[in-house]
Amino acid sequence: MRILGLATLLALTLGCRPPASEAPVERVAEALRGSGGAGFARAIAPREFTFPADHGPHEDFEVEWWYFTGHLATAEGERFGYQLTFFRRALVPPDAPPETPARSSAWATRQVYLGHFALADIDGGRFYFSERLGRGAVGLAEARAEPFRVAVAEWSAETSGPAAEPTGLLPLRLQAKDGDVALDLTLALDKPLVLHGDRGLSRKGGGTGAASYYYSFPRLTTTGEVSRGASRFGVTGQSWLDREWSSGSLAADQVGWDWFSIQLDDRRELMLFELRSRDGRPETTTRAGTLVAADGSVRAFEPPAGALEVLDHWTSPRTGARYPARWSWRLPELGLDLEVVPLLAEQELDLGFRYWEGAVAVAGTSHGAPIRGRGYVELTGYGGKAHPGR
Repeated sequence: MRILGLATLLALTLGCRPPASEAPVERVAEALRGSGGAGFARAIAPREFTFPADHGPHEDFEVEWWYFTGHLATAEGERFGYQLTFFRRALVPPDAPPETPARSSAWATRQVYLGHFALADIDGGRFYFSERLGRGAVGLAEARAEPFRVAVAEWSAETSGPAAEPTGLLPLRLQAKDGDVALDLTLALDKPLVLHGDRGLSRKGGGTGAASYYYSFPRLTTTGEVSRGASRFGVTGQSWLDREWSSGSLAADQVGWDWFSIQLDDRRELMLFELRSRDGRPETTTRAGTLVAADGSVRAFEPPAGALEVLDHWTSPRTGARYPARWSWRLPELGLDLEVVPLLAEQELDLGFRYWEGAVAVAGTSHGAPIRGRGYVELTGYGGKAHPGR
């Protein structure tokens, strides 16, 4: 479950910023309700996935994303977390009639793209984040399946060599740079692709089309370089890739979600999300997730997917938004009792829309034996004052 900056993309299309008087949390919620999917394809039933085609764009759906997160370390033990995300949003349904008179400009497009890049310098205690916007025209932004490439401005993810796994995607090269912060990474297969929910249909609510098509590569061997100022660091680590597309939307009484991806040291992976209502309470009836066993076999969790409890909070000095900051997640049927803790408190992205996305450490027990891991958490729809520059 991931957030798409529809408000930002619409602002790009109109050539303006969203009004400063609108709180970012409200802009995001209203934008995610969007058109309600009218005129677009909907995620209603399980489908057959076809690769490599499904790595590329699905322009008959309203929204889509390619979401990379990961943990990296140098040979000396310096730690980094990273996020590189590409979002696509269709401006009109695919069967919308052509404009009259027809636009002849090469800049004309029905697709707009947004990119987010963040680097967490864990040991340095710094968090860097930035944004790129692009129309799906004149080379400003694009997505294609064969050979795979998605890009916004100078940021990109693309297949970097002969396919080394059945879906034809990997290895991948990720490149992003903002000022003197950059990454250049290669991602290779460690564990195979996973379909979430019901054979890739991930339900978010009870309404028709309140679902997405959702798959992940939950463990990707990662090598490359991270730059920060004048320093360059050779790094290795593990990444996670999420792919999701839909024309669904938040219901009128929903304001956001919490999402977790966890890589345990015993080579199991866990994904969990839960939606929240406008009164701030989690909707346990929509909480769901996935367990990937060490051998790659998959088990879907139906609601309530164990017991998730918030143990602490953090208030952003930048925006005033108050976020959960430590969690207990118990899955008695698996013998798991985990605690999830941010590696940095300050991992809030305050861009065209506001959310917290950060690297976390995981510790606990598995059937009473100690276990550790790492992961990423995303928190959307939390309140607070608007950025003073908006």
